[in-house]
Amino acid sequence: MTAEIYRDTWGIPHLRAGSARELAHAQGRVTARDRAWQLEVERHRSQGTSAAFLGAESVGWDRFARQARLDDTARRCFEALEERDPETAAWVVAYVDGVNAGLAEGAARAPGFTASGLTPGRWEPWSPLGVWLGTHILFAGFPAKLWREEAVLRLGPEAVGLFAMDGPGTAGSNGWLVSGERTATGQALIAGDPHRFIEDPGVYQQIHLSCPEFDVVGLAVPGVPGIAHFAHTGTVAWAITNAMADYQDLYRERLRRVDAGEGAGDGPAVEALGPDGVWRAAARHVERVEVAGGEPVEVEVIETARGPVVIGGVGAEESVSLRYPPRVTRDLGFGALLPLLRARRVADVDRAFDAWAEPVNVVQAADTEGGVLHRVAGRVPVRATAGRTRVVPAWEAGHEWTGWHEMPYGPVDDGLAVMANQRGPAAPLGVEFAPPHRAARIRQLLDAGTKWSARDMRAIHMDTHLASAAALLDRLPALELSAAAAGIRDRLLRWNRHMDADSRTAALYARVRGAVVRRLAAHPALAVLAEPPAHPAVFLPWLALTPRVAFALENLLTARELYGVDRDDVLRAAVEEVAARPGASTWGDTHRLAPWRALTDTAYDEPALSGDNDCVLSTSSVPGLTDLSARGSAARYVWDLAERDNSLWVVPFGADGVPGTAHHRDQLPLWLKGDLAPVITDWNTLTKESDESDESDESYGHRDVRRRP
Repeated sequence: MTAEIYRDTWGIPHLRAGSARELAHAQGRVTARDRAWQLEVERHRSQGTSAAFLGAESVGWDRFARQARLDDTARRCFEALEERDPETAAWVVAYVDGVNAGLAEGAARAPGFTASGLTPGRWEPWSPLGVWLGTHILFAGFPAKLWREEAVLRLGPEAVGLFAMDGPGTAGSNGWLVSGERTATGQALIAGDPHRFIEDPGVYQQIHLSCPEFDVVGLAVPGVPGIAHFAHTGTVAWAITNAMADYQDLYRERLRRVDAGEGAGDGPAVEALGPDGVWRAAARHVERVEVAGGEPVEVEVIETARGPVVIGGVGAEESVSLRYPPRVTRDLGFGALLPLLRARRVADVDRAFDAWAEPVNVVQAADTEGGVLHRVAGRVPVRATAGRTRVVPAWEAGHEWTGWHEMPYGPVDDGLAVMANQRGPAAPLGVEFAPPHRAARIRQLLDAGTKWSARDMRAIHMDTHLASAAALLDRLPALELSAAAAGIRDRLLRWNRHMDADSRTAALYARVRGAVVRRLAAHPALAVLAEPPAHPAVFLPWLALTPRVAFALENLLTARELYGVDRDDVLRAAVEEVAARPGASTWGDTHRLAPWRALTDTAYDEPALSGDNDCVLSTSSVPGLTDLSARGSAARYVWDLAERDNSLWVVPFGADGVPGTAHHRDQLPLWLKGDLAPVITDWNTLTKESDESDESDESYGHRDVRRRP
C-alpha cells in the first residue's frame, strides 16, 4: 500500500491515498508514529492488561475491564461486523495493519516505553473497537445508579432529585448550529467543544483524510479509523454532544456455586437466579492480572443472562451485573464510519447515524445546500422506569429490555440549535442532565449578534459567566455577618459573575463556595453518605459525598427543604471562615490545568485557567476538594460551510504525542487564549513528509516542518 503523508505548520497529518482502504492503513501508521504510547496504553486498558506496566494503581481498572468483558465484547462486535459489513471490517483491518506497521517506529520516539519497560505489542482486528468501548463504557455514567441506591437508602426517595446534577466522571460538550440566515456568508456555521478529561496526549487527533471517494477533515479518536464525532467533508459538516441518555442497566444478582463435576477447568460452576425463579448456569472463569512491581491478581469473571458481574461475586454481600447494548447486540456502530466519510449532504449524515450505537449523542449537521439536522443517535433500550434510575433485582420480572427507542429529532429555532447536555430532544431517554446554564448562555450570546462569522465564535467558546452562582449569592443579603464577612458579601454582590483567571473576586467566590460544600457534606443530615459502600475503586468517583454535594450545590441551596439543614447558617459560617483567613489570590492561582497522564510520576506545572463547570468555558474543578481542573475542552472547532478553509480548530496540547517535540504542546497557547488554528486543506501549502511506503532513517518528528513559501 502507498499513500502520501503531508504536514501543515502545526504538524497535523494530511493523508492522501488511492483508496479508502489504503487511506485507513496510512491513518493507522501515522497515528502509531505520532501516538504510539497513547495507542498502547488504550489498547492495554481495553484488554485489562495496563497494570502489567503501569503498576498497582491500574489494577482497579484492569479488574473492571476483565469483569465487564470489554475485550471479548470488542471481539464479538468485530466478528459480527465481518458478517454484516465486510467492507467496513476490511477497512478496520487495514487501519490495524497500519498501526502494527508504525508501532515500532513510534515506540522508538516515545519515552513512556523505556520509562515503563513496555514493549509495543500487536493490535488485533478488534483492537480499535476495544479502544472505542474502553473510552466510552463509563460515558453514560451507570455508576450513578449506585449513588442513587445509597442516597435513597440513607435519605429517602427525594434525595434522587436533590443530587440529580451533572457530576464527576461524566462527559459533556457544547455545540451550536447557526444556519445561513444568521451568518455573514449566508452559509451555516457549526461550532462547539467536547468536554472530557484533559489527557496528555489529547483524546482527539486533528487529521485530514483524502482519497477518490472522499476528502474529510476532523477530529479523530486515536486508535479508531475514520472521523466519527466532528468532521467537515467540504459540502457537509457535523458535530456531536453527549445526549446524557441512560442505556446501561445494573442488576442485583443472586449467585451460588454448584459442583461442575470432573474436569471443571476453573473450579466450581456458578448459577444465577432468574426472574422466572429458576437457577441457571452462569459463565465463569478466572483471569490473571499481572502487576508491575507486585504480585499477580486473580479475577473471577462471571456472566449471567443479564450481563457480566462487575461488583461482588459468589458469596459477596452484594453482586451486581451490567447490561450494556454492545454486549447484547454485538454492535458498536462502526457501520456508520465509512458512510459518514462519504457523506455529501445532511441526508447522508442522517442515514449514517441511523447505524450509530454507542455512546448516544445529539448530532448537529449542515450542508452547503441549506440543509440542517438536529437529532439524537444511538441505541437506548426500552424498559421499565426502575431500571433507568436504580439497581434492580435480577430475580424479579419486569426489568427486561423489550426493544429499542426510536431516536428523536430536535428543532432548529430561529436559525439556531444549541445543545450543552441540558434537557432537549434526548429528554425522554435520560434521567440526569446538565443544568441549563451553558445552553441558555450560548443562545443568549448568539441572539445578541446578527451576522456571525467563524472567527466570531471565539467570544462564545471563551465566555466565563457563571449563572449558577446565583443560588449562593442570592442568599447573602439576608445574612447577619461580622464586619469583615460583610465586606466579603459586598464584594461578591458587586461581582460580574465571570470566572476569569485574573479575577480576585472569582477566587473569593470559589473559596466561599468550597467552604459551603465542605460544611454541607459534614452536616449530620448528609454525612450519613460520607462512607461509600464497599464497591470497586473504579466506581468511587460517583460515590464520594463531597463531589456530589459540589455538583448538586445549586439544587441543595434552592430546594424548599433540606433534611432540616439551616442553609443560611451554613452559608454564614462559610463566609465567616473565609473572612478569618484573608487571601489575595486570583482564580487562576488555584484553578490550573491538571491533565491525566498514564505515568503519574511525571512532574509538570500547568497554566492558570479561566472558566468553571457551569460556564460555557467549562473547566471543571471539584469545589470543596480542589480548584485544579482535570476536565474541559478536549478540542474546539468551527466548521464553516461557506468555505472549509475558513474553518478553525484547536486542541489543548498539539498534534504530536511525544514530549519535547516541536508539535507536542505548540497549540496550548492558542487553547489558553481562545484562539484557533486555521484548517488547511490546500495540498500546495502543505509539506510532504513521505510516501507511506518509504522507510526513512531520518529522525521522524524532529524535522522543522514548515509551510512551503
